[in-house]
Amino acid sequence: MNALITGVAGFIGSSLATELTAAGHQVIGIDCFTDYYARDVKEGNLRDLMGLPNFRLVDAPLQTVALEPLLEQTSQVFHLAAQAGVRGSWGEQFRTYTTHNVDATQRLLEAVRQHPSIERLVYASSSSVYGDIATIPMREDSAVQPVSPYGVTKLAAEHLCHLYHVNYGVPAVSLRYFTVYGPRQRPDMGFHRFIRAALTGQPITLFGDGEQTRDFTFVGDIVAATRAAGDRGRPGAVYNIGGGSRVTINHVLALVAQLTNRTLDIRRLPAERGDMRDTFADTSRARADLGFAPAYSLESGLAAECEWLAGLVHRSAP
Repeated sequence: MNALITGVAGFIGSSLATELTAAGHQVIGIDCFTDYYARDVKEGNLRDLMGLPNFRLVDAPLQTVALEPLLEQTSQVFHLAAQAGVRGSWGEQFRTYTTHNVDATQRLLEAVRQHPSIERLVYASSSSVYGDIATIPMREDSAVQPVSPYGVTKLAAEHLCHLYHVNYGVPAVSLRYFTVYGPRQRPDMGFHRFIRAALTGQPITLFGDGEQTRDFTFVGDIVAATRAAGDRGRPGAVYNIGGGSRVTINHVLALVAQLTNRTLDIRRLPAERGDMRDTFADTSRARADLGFAPAYSLESGLAAECEWLAGLVHRSAP
């Protein structure tokens, strides 16, 4: 298989590229290294890929890169590039989100529709599209009403995938990821912040009362589902991808304390705008069509992230 991965230097993109190259597939990765977090972190994600004969990096914005030559031999496209983060999507920053999440997606879809030999375009959407009105567990046919500008842009890109499928036959499949964690997790994400703070003896900032719940999904399960969607996802379909570990943030913090053998210094602040109260995925559609079944428990996945972060902290110590 020849795969094109957008956002290849990110948390999920680099993990997917590692799996595909290890399986012998040819991978072209695109990334523009936005300044949402440090470039050296993203370059670290790619360290084991650079120099491989079956991996090529294209350092360019998706909005301007010449896509035609990159798609000529491509059989599967994995669209993971996006401006991430709920809290930063308000105000003047919203234009950044529309540029990276909506405009870039539309340009990619336009290019893909010129290549009917492409088997699948897998788009990485988010549980943020649901908002707080969907019933628990959330089903793909539930009402969607995002409560953050970020969620609005992810849903808009989903709609673009659907209309390009309906009108042009683009074999687009959308995956709604539920709170992904694990090694290489972005430094702004909750588990990364909690574990690093525990390991270094720093205070932990917690927004809200900690009783909000999330359906936490290990990155290895996300990669497995994404690969399955590329092979047998139903074009035009949307799938929830959740880990089946719906727990409170307070429970997560207790696990972090246990795994790191540290006493946590938790500083609680009011909940921020755009943060959903609860998420939990109904994954029966993904189970039926993709054969998706989470392989990692929250405890084992969190232990893997603790081990990875402990190594980073040790290497960065003076």
